[in-house]
Amino acid sequence: MSKANEFRALHQGRAPGDPLVLPGPWDAASARVFADAGFPALATPSAGVAASLGYPDGSTPADEMFAAVARITRAVDVPVSADVEAGYGLAPKELVERLLEAGAVGCNLEDSDGGVLKDPHAHAEFLAEVRAAAEGRLFVNARVDIFVHGDGDPERAIERAALYVAAGADCIYPLFAPPAVLPLLRAGIQGPLNAIALPDADGPSPAALGGLGATRITFGPALQLRAAAALREIADGITP
Repeated sequence: MSKANEFRALHQGRAPGDPLVLPGPWDAASARVFADAGFPALATPSAGVAASLGYPDGSTPADEMFAAVARITRAVDVPVSADVEAGYGLAPKELVERLLEAGAVGCNLEDSDGGVLKDPHAHAEFLAEVRAAAEGRLFVNARVDIFVHGDGDPERAIERAALYVAAGADCIYPLFAPPAVLPLLRAGIQGPLNAIALPDADGPSPAALGGLGATRITFGPALQLRAAAALREIADGITP
């Protein structure tokens, strides 16, 4: 079985309360830590990778992002999905080629750019072209940014998700959807549903999010931020 199909299979048949938990490595060292801990797959966060490269979130040059993803995929044997933001303006065929060259088995693609929501029909066409170019070699996680850059209306999120699923998206990721809304989204969205967990916040655990309807859990840059905070504590302890 290819790594892409292995990754796809991890999303199938999940029981409520048992979501697929995908830690987000920001470099090769963190990827090894998560793989050695026994996680079956990983999902890079664009913000965490940006921080590791010295860029603000959303400012990483495409070449540096793909190079960082390649270092992560070389460091581990488990499947790795890559957050490539809005696709860096690349044509679908080139985007797919760059992802495959970097060793990724999946990707996040967001439906906003520069903080502005895209036309959902145009974005659905883009996703369909990515899916066609990938020929099953990439698991496409379509991010829905209604709760970040829109009005937060769950029905509008469901409408966008339906277009993306019809275009061939493998999973829908309504970023920062309130946990209380997840059951409604689960009822209205076909296929796997991605929710974000924030370990430092007073929010639901990954298992609880799974019970609310999430198929898989990612963390955005939260794990990289926790590691940075721990490193600051170490630095304070050795400061002369």
